[in-house]
Amino acid sequence: MKRRDLIKFLSAAPLAGGMIGTGLTTQTAVAGETLAASAGRDLFKELGLKTFINASCVCTSLTASLMPPEVTQAIVKGAEEFVLLNDVLDKVGEKIAELCHAEAATVTAGCWSALVQGLAGVMTGMDRKKVMQLPNVDGMRYEVILQKSHANGYHQALTNTGAKLILVETLEEVEAAINEKTAMLWFLNRELNKGKLNYEQWLALGKKHNIPTMIDIASDAHPVDNLWKFNDMGFDLVAISGGKAMRGPQSAGILMGKKDLIAAARLSAPPNSGICRGHKVNKEEILAMYVALERHIKMDHEKEWKMWETSMAVIVNSIKGINGVETEVFIPEIANNTPTLHLSWDSNKIKMTGKQLKERLWNGNPGIEVMGGGTMGGKKDGIELSVWQLKPGQEKIVAGRVKEELMKASV
Repeated sequence: MKRRDLIKFLSAAPLAGGMIGTGLTTQTAVAGETLAASAGRDLFKELGLKTFINASCVCTSLTASLMPPEVTQAIVKGAEEFVLLNDVLDKVGEKIAELCHAEAATVTAGCWSALVQGLAGVMTGMDRKKVMQLPNVDGMRYEVILQKSHANGYHQALTNTGAKLILVETLEEVEAAINEKTAMLWFLNRELNKGKLNYEQWLALGKKHNIPTMIDIASDAHPVDNLWKFNDMGFDLVAISGGKAMRGPQSAGILMGKKDLIAAARLSAPPNSGICRGHKVNKEEILAMYVALERHIKMDHEKEWKMWETSMAVIVNSIKGINGVETEVFIPEIANNTPTLHLSWDSNKIKMTGKQLKERLWNGNPGIEVMGGGTMGGKKDGIELSVWQLKPGQEKIVAGRVKEELMKASV
């Protein structure tokens, strides 16, 4: 560029910069107007999607739980700026670890992802060659021991790493199964009472043989001290869902535990190119997961429990006088530890099956999803329902609809 051309260019630069700035401002303004306009759209109606009252649970097919305003706000604010993915994982991980009494933590793409990442870290350590080698397990410890009663489907996540699962039932069988190929001892919390070995025995085995232990507490954020109980107890890794009891993003979860294992696990996860590269969690979800966890820990759980009891009483009181109807409120001991109603009836007085009631509630307006619809746990035919995912006032709708259908079927 000649000197006179350079002078012309520099003299025009402020104007050009102003024009560029105006363009960006205009784009931002337009984007803001678009967002404001779209905020009022009812996409469920627009797409023909059926919404319903969730008197059931926080299972994946029901899209887990609803995020509170603080969590959705974290997603909105998180979308407004760029940040390095590793930086937000580092900072949020530090906060989560502090809140949950862990040495380290990271946000994952749900609890399943936490299981895969955690085991990958155990198998590879900080060896990047091994990280890129998975699911080829040559030269690694690759056997995972678990109780047979804990093999209910979620254990399949562990096989994503190429690991081999060894099922056992007794203490003697665990001792016999442990060898130089054993990578980890895995425990599924929801099946605690179905296995022959408890927490203490499992942890003692890990310590005795210097083998890492992992526990899956997916939906078990109630009671709240479960969030640090298993870290305090001595499990090397703890995996939990974020979108269930904690009401974070459904596609988020947490892996927490020993610092060296979390560091190794992250080598297999985004932004790295390991086996969990596809388990991507965006910055908005990471921030929202942190806010959801913090909110869950700080909230008044006694007040929340009383609200559930009050809502459950509305439903029970509306139907308990119907001839032939039996109601039993119970608290699941581990998973989904909230008030739950088992509703059953005398088939000679109520001409309807549990399956039929479940279908009629679903097909009503509004649709209501409940659990069961058959013989459950050796109990009479009926349904089960919970109140912890109801919006304020929905307990009255559920009570009215259940009573309506029972009365219709009464003889």
